[in-house]
Amino acid sequence: MSNVIPLSRPDINDDDVRAVSEVLRSGRLSIGPSTLAFEDMMSQRIGRSEAVAVSSGTAGLHLVLEGLGIGPGDEVITPAFSFVASANCIEHAGAKPVFVDCDPRTLNMNAEDVEAKLTDRTRAIIGVEVFGNPTGMRELAALSAKHEIPLIEDACEGLGGRLGNEPIGRFGRAAVFAFYPNKQITTGEGGMIVTDDQRLADACRSMRNQGRAAGDRSAPGTTGTNLGVERLGWNYRMSELHAALGVSQMKRLDEIMEARARVASHYTQALSNVSDLVVPTVEADVFMSWFVYVVRLGLAYSGEDRDEIIEGLRRHDIGAAAYFPSIPLFNHFRREYGYEAGDFPMSESVSQRTIALPMYVGLGEPEIELIAQTLELMMTRTRFRDKD
Repeated sequence: MSNVIPLSRPDINDDDVRAVSEVLRSGRLSIGPSTLAFEDMMSQRIGRSEAVAVSSGTAGLHLVLEGLGIGPGDEVITPAFSFVASANCIEHAGAKPVFVDCDPRTLNMNAEDVEAKLTDRTRAIIGVEVFGNPTGMRELAALSAKHEIPLIEDACEGLGGRLGNEPIGRFGRAAVFAFYPNKQITTGEGGMIVTDDQRLADACRSMRNQGRAAGDRSAPGTTGTNLGVERLGWNYRMSELHAALGVSQMKRLDEIMEARARVASHYTQALSNVSDLVVPTVEADVFMSWFVYVVRLGLAYSGEDRDEIIEGLRRHDIGAAAYFPSIPLFNHFRREYGYEAGDFPMSESVSQRTIALPMYVGLGEPEIELIAQTLELMMTRTRFRDKD
């Protein structure tokens, strides 16, 4: 049975449905004007000269690495605490991910910790704005410039956010956004590369389309008729259906962010006084675009306690999930690189105690109060059980 209060829910309105329907009726389902319009909207929003629509955020990260010439024998620094895509993309390019532990407050990488992991094989840094929080991105950009190593901004969770006056998406050589159904805006599946590097953008345009020539953006249909291949490529294109939904959603981005911010504010008010619970930390110069609302249990709680609390929430028809497992402890990375428990202590500690609570437009105060009360009840039950 599905949860009465789900973990996430896309905000789809009649305009979104109409936009997709119009594309279906047009007969142009790929490589068309909707893709160009979506790219233009994104480049203007972020303040970048180039935007390349792709099939997912993971595909975008992979293409950027390939476009920068990163491959076997190279190392790319990436967070231990993140969604696994920020490590998978490195292996897709044939390079080695080098993990860095997270800061206990922001959950992002610290520039000092990144610098300690640099070697003569380091070819890029993937800086992830975990849960959409850009804190520390300026320092990573400065470190990148100091060592002349490109910073790739994994902005997949932060569309619309800012650090001071600087939008998320402007801190790296390139940045990548994602539009999965639980994100601020959705295209169903999809991603977007943004950059000021035209050569990199053209390489990504070519590689997303099986390695064909990038073509003339003013005549998008021509890229489908040129069968010549210039480089190794993939089918990482975004369809016109997905792009049309993205265009429609982008028109409401500010409205959607405001609604999600109200949900986050209600949560913080409801949960700030719950003992042994850490609510998200937002620095004074951060304008947060809320992707998820993730709380953290106190150190007295174990991973087993956290899992039991999540199951308790679900039994009460409230969606909840563990965000995120520590990447180096996944079986693949253990086997491939020999990582063991204790190698990234902060990431492991945090990952055992995080709980993602329902977050979506339309989640009201009564539901948030119910979620908060149920969470506190499940925490109390776990404490009593541990005393037995």
